[in-house]
Amino acid sequence: MLVLGTDWATLSSLATAAGTLVLAIATFAAVRSSNQSARVAEMALQEQRRPMLAPSRFSDPVQKLMFGDGHWVTTEGGQAAAQQVDDVIYLAISLRNVGNGIGVCQAWAVTPRLERAGGVEHLPEADFRLQTRDLYIPPGDIGMWQGALRDPEDPLFEAVARALESEQAITIELLYSDQMGAQRTITRFSLIAKEGARYTSMTRHWFLEWEGPRSGPELEEARRLAGERVVARRSSVQS
Repeated sequence: MLVLGTDWATLSSLATAAGTLVLAIATFAAVRSSNQSARVAEMALQEQRRPMLAPSRFSDPVQKLMFGDGHWVTTEGGQAAAQQVDDVIYLAISLRNVGNGIGVCQAWAVTPRLERAGGVEHLPEADFRLQTRDLYIPPGDIGMWQGALRDPEDPLFEAVARALESEQAITIELLYSDQMGAQRTITRFSLIAKEGARYTSMTRHWFLEWEGPRSGPELEEARRLAGERVVARRSSVQS
């Protein structure tokens, strides 16, 4: 008669291995959930201090700003200043910060024509000119941006001067950040001449430190679902 003995040592090892595997899976899931929670908390904190610059409202008060050489410009709400005085081109925009954090202007670039909203790429960062003074735009309030072209030998100087003389639209791209120097953003503004004034419109935002606001898998999935819903509605109407 064959007697089968129980190998308790082997069973104990298998049970220990299974318990370790379950614990590892639980630990992995907990760490992943914790990382996701930390990421959500980080994004929420960023949004609490993200600036977002836009043209000021037409009802906002007139603002005055002095350049380093003592020249003053004045802009009404929703407008900008673009003028040539001797060998200097002065540019300024009345802004409103519609974001939650302080906006700090870092650099700017000018294009002597109107860039349509369909232009999805901003100018290379190498083309931007650094601000020579700190410009802070408080959240929920108004402020001004200023820049100047002071070198008549600069090829861009002559092109911008011709655009101003012929009252053509010009485009300004501002690079700014929050008060920590993070969340760098580029916003494109159009300065459109009409009836002796320069009216400001905003066409695009680019977030430089993460994908958005028009890219990323989440947005693509949302667009796909939205397209499916449109097709479904059209099919139901036709039927």
